[in-house]
Amino acid sequence: MTDKFIIGIVGAPFGIKGFVKVRPLSGEIDHILKLQSVTISKDGKEKILHIEEICSAPPVVHIRFKGIDSPEAAKTLTGAQLIVGRDQAAPLAPGEYYIEDLKGLPVLSDRDEILGHVADIIEGGGGELIEVELTSGEKRLIPFRKDFVTEISLKDRKVVLTNLWILD
Repeated sequence: MTDKFIIGIVGAPFGIKGFVKVRPLSGEIDHILKLQSVTISKDGKEKILHIEEICSAPPVVHIRFKGIDSPEAAKTLTGAQLIVGRDQAAPLAPGEYYIEDLKGLPVLSDRDEILGHVADIIEGGGGELIEVELTSGEKRLIPFRKDFVTEISLKDRKVVLTNLWILD
């Protein structure tokens, strides 16, 4: 399982004191407001930044990092990813999963036949889709709904599909 998660993307500077707008990837902000430091990743480089001020401005969060005191300095962070440990990521409700934990899980039929594996979870217009890479190497998108996904077990490392016609 993944120990680190990307929880937000740094947007444009905000104001004259070096704040940046951060767009949470989960849509939730409460866990971000509790942070004291984060790892910032940009252009293949990572560094830890300490948070001096943080405030909620739904749907974004405004953050000022220690040592970033001007709009010009804040602009250098635009596009960076905020990374935190699992314990600081958005809490999960029952039946929710971190996408990174689902990636790579074997996808089985309801008769335990191996169909492929989870390549990704994608946001579609009508909801989330599971991208399944079939054993043939082809990829299919399946609605992430109980009509098709009957079981997800991180413990047993599997995703079970029904209504296999969706793969045709």
